[in-house]
Amino acid sequence: MSQTILFTIGSITILGFLAAAILYFIASKFKVYEDPKIDEVENALPSTNCGGCGHPGCRAFAEACVKADDLSDLHCPVGGNETMQNVADLLGMEVEERDPYVAVVLCSGSFEHRKKANVYDGTPNCTVAHGLYGGDTDCQYGCLGFGECVDACDFEAMYMDEKTGLPVVIQDKCTACNACVTACPRDIMELRPKGKRDRRIFVSCINQDKGGAAKKACEVACTGCSKCESECKYDAITIENYLAYIDGEKCKLCRKCAPVCKSNSILEINFPPRKERPEKKDRIKKERPARAVKPIATETATLEKEAGVDVVEMVKKAKDNNSKEENSEDKA
Repeated sequence: MSQTILFTIGSITILGFLAAAILYFIASKFKVYEDPKIDEVENALPSTNCGGCGHPGCRAFAEACVKADDLSDLHCPVGGNETMQNVADLLGMEVEERDPYVAVVLCSGSFEHRKKANVYDGTPNCTVAHGLYGGDTDCQYGCLGFGECVDACDFEAMYMDEKTGLPVVIQDKCTACNACVTACPRDIMELRPKGKRDRRIFVSCINQDKGGAAKKACEVACTGCSKCESECKYDAITIENYLAYIDGEKCKLCRKCAPVCKSNSILEINFPPRKERPEKKDRIKKERPARAVKPIATETATLEKEAGVDVVEMVKKAKDNNSKEENSEDKA
């Protein structure tokens, strides 16, 4: 019996060594080399794993940076230019600075402008509501108001406004991580350049219905009238599917498009208030007193100056001549 036990132990030991040798051979044969720079780059990243860079996490983004020939197509929106400069220094590369982006809401259909047509009695979730029906208003494109984009934000940069029923982006906290854009089933969230002095202009509407139907559903809906497109000199505005869109990269912030928009669909963010200019008729009325007819004495003096004669003296002489003629007729 002791021999049996020893044989069993010996067999198991031999099998163990054999399995270890096989595993060692397989591990050596199929070993994947991982560049140690990946760990260094990952440590330089903010470790939010938000996916705003287009990769599933910071580790995947670090691998992409290490394997890339240049960093022109790679950017961490949360870390920004400072983080990307650190990554470039670690990899011995150069990187160009990018303008910071911020999330914007492409819908102005508040309770005031977009009246309810029915009542939704279901799960208070945007994705579920979007899959079940068109919404509780006549606009099938606008915000559903359940705040799924707010729930997706890990930086507390958004909240739902109870007065309007629309999400609000807190600009100073927004990292442009793209989480809210991905979460919204209606695609009303968009990342746009912050612009100079944090100023930006965009069309806050995504309604693709014809002008009449869009206007009936929402008072501030874009009707695709193309007046803004005609006004823009930089080809930054395009009209497609009865909807205007302003390219944030081409827009020069000249502000000439907003005044011609009769629907008030174009929003101007962080600009100073416009100075109201009086109408042309009002300006003419104000200038009329300055153009009033000059007094007679002034006109007489002007005529004397131009003719080089004393008009008053001429009038006196004419009167004297008339009186003399009358006296001579009486004597006759």
